[in-house]
Amino acid sequence: MSGTGKASAPRWRWLSGGRQRRQEEVILMLLCALSIPSILPFGIYRLLQGSWASAMVDMALVLAMSAVIAHVWRTGRYQVASLCVTIFYSGGMLATVYLRGVGLVYWVYPTMIAAYFVLRPSVALAINSVGLVVLVAILHGQVEVLNLATIIVTIGLVNLFAYIFSYRTGIQARRLHKAAERDFLTGVGNRRALDRLLAEYAQERRPQLESSLLLLDLDHFKQINDQYGHAAGDKVLVRLAALMQRHTRSSDRIFRYGGEEFAIIATGAGLDAAAVLAEGMRGAVESATLLEGHPITISIGVAYMDKSQTPEAWLALADKMLYAAKQGGRNAVRVAEVS
Repeated sequence: MSGTGKASAPRWRWLSGGRQRRQEEVILMLLCALSIPSILPFGIYRLLQGSWASAMVDMALVLAMSAVIAHVWRTGRYQVASLCVTIFYSGGMLATVYLRGVGLVYWVYPTMIAAYFVLRPSVALAINSVGLVVLVAILHGQVEVLNLATIIVTIGLVNLFAYIFSYRTGIQARRLHKAAERDFLTGVGNRRALDRLLAEYAQERRPQLESSLLLLDLDHFKQINDQYGHAAGDKVLVRLAALMQRHTRSSDRIFRYGGEEFAIIATGAGLDAAAVLAEGMRGAVESATLLEGHPITISIGVAYMDKSQTPEAWLALADKMLYAAKQGGRNAVRVAEVS
């Protein structure tokens, strides 16, 4: 019950057109898929019994769940679908209680708990609170005051516990996610974070600003480790990461690609702007004192993130440009031409 906050969730390897499924998509589709066999038999039974109104409510829910599965499977858009599913559930539950009486009030509990699996805790709580008010209006006059109070208190407690659990789980998940995508030494993103953001950029359907990828490598870093020790080498990496953060925009993302190699996703920057950014970074490192008594330089390769290509192709092209900068004498920037 982690909700669907902004923190990016792990992707499940359910493929559709080569795209990995987000965890939120899988949970929503599973919830709908499990709901269909849970509701359909009751709908068929009520049809056979001639309870047309109740049967129509059940069948409408089955059709709605099927439509949501098809929509999410085809488009991958789960945010609005999650809200719709919760509203469908709540509306169907209230209609069932209204038509069949207090005997079916036990459907309220799983229906309200399910909301916390697909929505943010605050949104789920708001929808369930409205549902509880409507439920009280439906049951008022049908049950004794003590029984109605019991129903209200138990539903309220279920929502309170579910909200607390979902909220705490969401916080823990975001903390774990942040730690898993953070380089332990420099504090910038790690290779896992880089791969995820590149994949998200490639799969994003909506129009985006053009972006570029920079790969940076410290020149002769092995000599630093050999001459001054690995502790000094680590200090250089930390200072370089801090310098990069000062010389990039807030929209740019920095990653430690591996060893002494770093990557920057320059969001909204075409090749010309990325080349200016790279040259400024190169000059800043050259003039900075990252290690006392030892001049340090970097080489940079720049590639345009063309959506007609894959993230692997972007990385390969940027790496090719980085290699060209190294071969050209280091302390240089090489920019790939757009094909």
